[in-house]
Amino acid sequence: MKLEKRLSNEEIKARLVFVVAITLSFVLVVSVLAMIYGVLFVVQPVEASELDQEMVSILTYVLSTLAGACVGIVAGNGLKDKPKDPTAES
Repeated sequence: MKLEKRLSNEEIKARLVFVVAITLSFVLVVSVLAMIYGVLFVVQPVEASELDQEMVSILTYVLSTLAGACVGIVAGNGLKDKPKDPTAES
């Protein structure tokens, strides 16, 4: 059996950031599409228009949080671990 090379901390962190960013982006897109569908294609009586306004105001906060988290994770990916100095091994 051939042993596989273990992943470094940077490779693990990069994969984790990728998975989390893709997941948050997917949730963000699905939420926006669901909101657009609910507002445009669901027929409601005129009295329910207040419900639409409440839904939009709640989703605004949720989507802002998701977008901020996604941007923060992608932007934070530039913070790399310092490479170990090979001469400082002890």
